[in-house]
Amino acid sequence: MTYVAHVRPRWTDMDVYGHINHAKLVTLLEEARIPLLFGAAVEAGLEQLPKGIVVVRLEVAYKRPIVVSGQQLRIGIDLTELRAASFTLAYRVHGGPAADDPVAVTAETVLAPYDTAELRPRRLTPAESEFLKQGFADA
Repeated sequence: MTYVAHVRPRWTDMDVYGHINHAKLVTLLEEARIPLLFGAAVEAGLEQLPKGIVVVRLEVAYKRPIVVSGQQLRIGIDLTELRAASFTLAYRVHGGPAADDPVAVTAETVLAPYDTAELRPRRLTPAESEFLKQGFADA
């Protein structure tokens, strides 16, 4: 199942051509996943997961420009791989909030839990793995 987030680009997210700047788009992807990976994780009693998640790999492919015009973007996120010490999220960014708005950007992030006290990556706990599976299954 797909987790859907709506994010509103800001005026400062534009480049000189009026399109969303690459670095700002990456920030919008982050904003789209925060409610699930941080807010919902804390609500589920998983205090360690939101304390440390690092991006291991990021890939972004642009299909068409997104112009900032006050509209919300609809970002669909799927869990495509769950491993012992990482998980992969795939994104489809639509240029507007409607279900039939075309996909403008696809992206993928590999994320890993990180132990901020030990300053190193760590394995997902069984509860965290189950939370991720359930979080996307219930979307």
